[in-house]
Amino acid sequence: MTKQIFDLTNKVAIITGGTGVLGSAAALSLSTAGVKLALLTTKKSNGTKLESTISSNGGEVIVLEGNVQSQISMEEVKEIVLRKFGRVDILLNTAGGNMPGATIGPDQTIFDLNMDDFSKVTELNLNGTVIPSLVFGKVMADQGWGSIINYSSMAVPRVLTRVAGYSASKAAMENFTRWMAVEMATKFSNRIRVNAIAPGFFIGNQNRKLLLNADGTYTERGATIIKNTPMKRFGEPDELNGALHFLCSDASKFVTGAVIPIDGGFNIFSGV
Repeated sequence: MTKQIFDLTNKVAIITGGTGVLGSAAALSLSTAGVKLALLTTKKSNGTKLESTISSNGGEVIVLEGNVQSQISMEEVKEIVLRKFGRVDILLNTAGGNMPGATIGPDQTIFDLNMDDFSKVTELNLNGTVIPSLVFGKVMADQGWGSIINYSSMAVPRVLTRVAGYSASKAAMENFTRWMAVEMATKFSNRIRVNAIAPGFFIGNQNRKLLLNADGTYTERGATIIKNTPMKRFGEPDELNGALHFLCSDASKFVTGAVIPIDGGFNIFSGV
């Protein structure tokens, strides 16, 4: 029985930001569980190596170019996925990011915030989650089932210095997660669930220089994070996969509107 409720064989998953560090880790893990994958990226060549790896291990995958901030683009992707697989069981919204102007530098204050960059970060993190959720959520509404999983951040429950735009946009996205969860369950089907995970600190291309020096030692910011993480280390991308499998499967069929922190205890630690 336990094995059956976690079974994902032949499920169809769309992963936005599917060739990024966290998206790739999710794709590799889900493919080993028998999930058929559609990986969305801004440039198809970014997914060549990942596509080859998954295919060579017997997985079924397509890599598609798409702009998560464009409803027209997402509708085009939807049609391709439905022609290929016939349905959408899972949507993972991993696409997101930050920009320098929406970040407050060490010698700056909030009044140095660049509103153009702030808007761009909001469009990416908030709109870039809302638009795919609307397009692929409509497929789920029509078929009567599905699981949407959004990627939040520790920048929501904790005030992290510097990342003003990223924090605000992820907080809005997390609120939308809860709102969408209620909407789908009450108006469409109680078999449609919308949840989020909130990763702690994982080393990726966007934050590497913020957290690590060239020699691999911690920056001042990196050291502060480790000091406030009870497990005293950064996370590994594959450590998100257990929660993802749970939220994708029937093991979580009564879970919706939840945000699960995966952070080594950062969220709960007072530092004293």
